[in-house]
Amino acid sequence: MLKLLKLLREYRKEAVLAPAFKLLEALFELFVPLVVASIIDNGIANSHKAHIIKMAVVMVVLSFVGFTASVIAQYFSAKASVGFATKIRSKLFTKIMHMSYSELDKAGTSSLITHMTSDINQIQTGTNLTLRLFMRSPCIVFGAMIMAFTINTKLALIFTAMITVLSVIVFTVILGTVPLYKKVQNSLGALTGNVRENIGGVRIIKGFRKEDSEKESFVNNAAELERSQKFVGRITALMNPLTYLVVNGAIMFLIYRGAINVKSGNLTQGEVIALYNYMTQILVELVKLANLIITITKAIACGQRVQGVIDSVQGEYKTDKKHETKNGLPKVEFRNVSFRYPSSGELLLKNISFSVNAGDTVGIIGATGSGKTTLVNLIPAFYDVTDGEVLLDGINVTDIDKLSLRKRFGIVPQTATLVKDTLRENLNWRNADATDEEIMRIAKLACVDNVILDKKDGLDSYSDQMGKNFSGGQRQRLTVARALVGEPEILILDDSSSALDYATDAALRRAIASLPYEHTTFIVSQRTSAILDADKIIVLDDGEIIGIGTHDELYNNCITYREIHDLQFSSNGDGE
Repeated sequence: MLKLLKLLREYRKEAVLAPAFKLLEALFELFVPLVVASIIDNGIANSHKAHIIKMAVVMVVLSFVGFTASVIAQYFSAKASVGFATKIRSKLFTKIMHMSYSELDKAGTSSLITHMTSDINQIQTGTNLTLRLFMRSPCIVFGAMIMAFTINTKLALIFTAMITVLSVIVFTVILGTVPLYKKVQNSLGALTGNVRENIGGVRIIKGFRKEDSEKESFVNNAAELERSQKFVGRITALMNPLTYLVVNGAIMFLIYRGAINVKSGNLTQGEVIALYNYMTQILVELVKLANLIITITKAIACGQRVQGVIDSVQGEYKTDKKHETKNGLPKVEFRNVSFRYPSSGELLLKNISFSVNAGDTVGIIGATGSGKTTLVNLIPAFYDVTDGEVLLDGINVTDIDKLSLRKRFGIVPQTATLVKDTLRENLNWRNADATDEEIMRIAKLACVDNVILDKKDGLDSYSDQMGKNFSGGQRQRLTVARALVGEPEILILDDSSSALDYATDAALRRAIASLPYEHTTFIVSQRTSAILDADKIIVLDDGEIIGIGTHDELYNNCITYREIHDLQFSSNGDGE
């Protein structure tokens, strides 16, 4: 949390002025009981109307100045807290954007959403209240105690004893609830993940009639959150009644002792009223402080969660990594590569070795779960290999600056995803300076130009979130076009034609093969028809290469490949 506070430095002026004006307000408030005492002892007791009017004017002036100081403090505290939260949100979002695939897998999408929303909102609220009350309330409490000593030393000892007892109560609650609020936020993250999965997969849930089981899962997560909140709530709920108990007990004792002192002539009635007012001020401020402590406790817990994410992100962009291309070497080479996901104990890829020359087309095929997508994800270093090395132009991809590395790739992932923006903005991700003519030329190659032209606004037409206003095949072709804009050096097509008919798939492959510049292509597919003409085909089974070669070579020498091909073609008489 202390590291996050460094982001408040830009708002140092506001962070100083907000509590300063609150202290000014508190200072004027402390004089009010003395004015009241003066009205009683000097005005009412002596029937001195002029003095009463004079003191009333003083009270109005004190109230107006205090109100003005309070408004100014509110403005500065709001400005500082909102700006602080914006800085944290920006820093966290930047860190998330620089997370490696492994870090994203570990953090979890739902938890990151909770950090970006609920956690940072709690930090903002805690900062706002801290700047407004954290200095004001102690100032009122200790100021009232000091003012009480100026009136009567013996009775002021009641204030000292009361504040000591309340301090023990407050700090005990703080120490006990910080870890509990962390648990509450973790439960909220789990519930957010459950909601996100259900909303995202609502069609699947309805299709399989799993509404009842998913509702049960949601209820269980909600019940866990409720239990966590109730448990910590019971502890924090003790703060106010204990505060009232201690302060009201002190007030009762104060009035009793004050009455005795008035009777004996050691105190005036006005001084007793002043002491009572100071005690009441302390009660009000301690209630505020108790609630503030609860808010601060939540903010600290949330801040620690956010800081934990920021500290855990190693980042994958290493700008100090710069290497020259080594000519005469394979474009891509795998040397004894093995890989396991951080959360998995078993190797998903085992001892993978092959090389690809510049300009080659490589097909990758195998059963579901054989490691095809994982293999191509290692080329642009989305994951770091467990053993071995992946080389690009003779250089280990981990030694290449990731920004410059990714610029060399055009990637079409398994899930065709578009963002909520114009089609132009969706298609020019690889090259922000691409002209409309270039985009439409690439769109024609990707067999998607007619989809764009059919839209009323053409490239200015909007895609819904995740591209929901396009069919699966249209989304796939649009993502292929996005990958081709800017002439990528290496093209990775990860099952990018699963939603396309055979004719469109064939036309798209011919268009990619006819691109007027040298490019190396990796095609991951379940269809042998998509990779028949590849210069090299890699057959994977359970994370191992069981065959590598051209279509003819594999058909004659690799039983698995032949079985896959024959199953797809024999029914229509096209098998060999």
